[in-house]
Amino acid sequence: MRNQSIGLLVLRILVGWVFISEGIQKLYFPGTLGVARFAKIGIPDPGFSAPFVGGVEIVFGVLVLLGIYTVWACIPLLAVICTAIATTKIPYFIHHGAWAALHESRTDISMLLGLIAILLLGPGLLSLDARRRRTTQPIR
Repeated sequence: MRNQSIGLLVLRILVGWVFISEGIQKLYFPGTLGVARFAKIGIPDPGFSAPFVGGVEIVFGVLVLLGIYTVWACIPLLAVICTAIATTKIPYFIHHGAWAALHESRTDISMLLGLIAILLLGPGLLSLDARRRRTTQPIR
C-alpha cells in the first residue's frame, strides 16, 4: 500500500507540474505559446481563450498536484488535453504521418493517460483528499 501511495503521489506531481508549467507559459509567453499560438491554430477568441486555458491549467494542475478535489480537477484538464490533441495533434498526424505525430504528441498522450489513471485509481493516501476524508469520518 505504501508503494502504491508513493506511486500515485509521483503521478500527481508529474501531471500537475506539467499542466501548471504549461499554463504559466501561456500567460508569460503569449506571442509564442499563448494568444498567438491559439490564433495560429484557429481557436476562437484567442485573446480570451489562451489566458482562460492557462488559468484552468494552473488552478486545476495545482489541485491535482496537491491531491485536493482530485477527481473533479481532472475533468477540466481532460477537456483541455483532448482539445489540444484534436486541434494540434490530429492535424499534425494528417500532414506528417504517424511516426512524426507520435513523437510530437508524446507529452499530450502522456498527460491524457496520466489523468485517466488518476481518475481510475484516485489520488492515493498521500493527498489532501485522503487527509480530508480521515478528518471527516465519524468516530466509532
